Amino acid sequence: MLKNFGIIRQTVFVTICSFTLTVGEIVQAQAESNPILKIGIVQRFGERSQDRLTIKAPSGGKLTISFPSADGKSIQTVNSDRLVIDLAAQPLTQPILEEKLVLSNHRSFENAAASALQWNQKGIQTEIAQPRRWQVWAKRDLYDSMLLRYLAFYALRSQGNFTVQLDRRILPQKAIPTFTVGDFKYNRDRLDVSSSAGIVEVSYQRENKAEISNRPYAGTLRLQPNAHQSFTLVNNVPLETYVRGVVPHEIGYQAPYAAVQAQAVLARTYALASLHRFKADDYQLCADTQCQVYRGLEDTTEVADRAINDTKNLVLIYNNRAIDALYSSTTGGITANYNDLWDGTPRPYLQSVLDLANRPENQRSANIADDKNLKAFLERQDGFNEVGWRTLRWRKTGTLDELQISLQKFLRFSGDNITSFNAIKQLQVTKRSPSGRVLEMEATTDTGKITVKKDEIIDAFDPPDSTFFRLEPIYQEQGKEKILTGYTFIGGGLGHGVGMSQTGSYNLAKMGFTYDRILNFYYTNAQLQKLRPEHYQ
Repeated sequence: MLKNFGIIRQTVFVTICSFTLTVGEIVQAQAESNPILKIGIVQRFGERSQDRLTIKAPSGGKLTISFPSADGKSIQTVNSDRLVIDLAAQPLTQPILEEKLVLSNHRSFENAAASALQWNQKGIQTEIAQPRRWQVWAKRDLYDSMLLRYLAFYALRSQGNFTVQLDRRILPQKAIPTFTVGDFKYNRDRLDVSSSAGIVEVSYQRENKAEISNRPYAGTLRLQPNAHQSFTLVNNVPLETYVRGVVPHEIGYQAPYAAVQAQAVLARTYALASLHRFKADDYQLCADTQCQVYRGLEDTTEVADRAINDTKNLVLIYNNRAIDALYSSTTGGITANYNDLWDGTPRPYLQSVLDLANRPENQRSANIADDKNLKAFLERQDGFNEVGWRTLRWRKTGTLDELQISLQKFLRFSGDNITSFNAIKQLQVTKRSPSGRVLEMEATTDTGKITVKKDEIIDAFDPPDSTFFRLEPIYQEQGKEKILTGYTFIGGGLGHGVGMSQTGSYNLAKMGFTYDRILNFYYTNAQLQKLRPEHYQ
């Protein structure tokens, strides 16, 4: 764990939404059942010169700010009730060459992890990063010379790996955080902030627009460099307190109590199974939908706090490890297998299940890959747990021109600078899973065929909200001919559709399901257990 400078150990009580916090909790939470997590709440501070962070103590409180001394040999500590961090351009005697060997680009961490494993098996050690899309890099400390990077790049391209890129930037100057306390101005690339009240308030402004405004966070903060020549503001927070900042924002404020309890277990489990996501940046989780939505102590609720307390330390376990507790908004009536969306090792607990309110005991899932069965399933709306939600079923259209633009954009973002085309002639689903998800989609263009797989399909083609859809061509009559002008995507669900349906959990809870029954409904052969160190370490 990071050393938190300036933590005040006397007991100070602050009550928020009927939940009592103590500064002592931050220290005590290092117990193995409530570990300190490192959450990147502002991930790329400093990408723009207008970026500004304002950190305040609650009324009457004081901040303790700790940072390396100018000579780097000791830690300097100052106090203030408010801290404003801007950016200063630091001239360089010699420009910095920042160069990385990018092996692949992905929509999701899951596919990036599968790609990293494949590269490792080929003898290239990797690390995963997220500058925008998820990327797999050749491990920087091993490919630390230009010669090694170029040799590897040309060797891999010659073997047909056309999405391998050399990401190269020359930086004539470097941005460094700057802040003033009292009469002194400091320039430091890292600092730690704690509050006498155990609460810090953060505002983040980018390009004159407040993206975060006075959002309160428990625990401590650290501003630190990341892998992208910018900085990350990291919240060091106990697991159980972190879950408070996730549950109401993920499940919603009107959810039945059993659904909130189920979400609390999943939020806790997901976090512990995902602590390796941002290893390249020296923190563990992000605060948006690429991980779980986390908003500190903003808009916490008494109901969510009670559900968290009632399920305290409970996690879902498979083979003595916390599971990848994935969940999504809406499944469309049937959840997906893990490998319906992503490559990599199968997750036996993430199997496709029918999302029917009164599912027969002997019919946990169904095979609807056949065109006739799929069409009938998508035409049906009754009986599902998600009845009444608009994303249960949807129809989206895209003209050939619109689909062409989105596919070309996807190829650029994927690092493919080789494939080029001017028009899409036809779209076709070429492979589908038993759960109905599209596994492969083929675009016939004026220069050849392009295949897009699994969850990348959602990025490659704008219309669909999930990979659970079928296609209907749109024709326009021109004289005696019918000219293909686009496609209608007829589908269901919102998101990846793996694991628990959040909207489905509402209905099950209203039917009287307890939270453990809800979890058992969606996750196969996973056990609910009290958290132990071996579950996540």
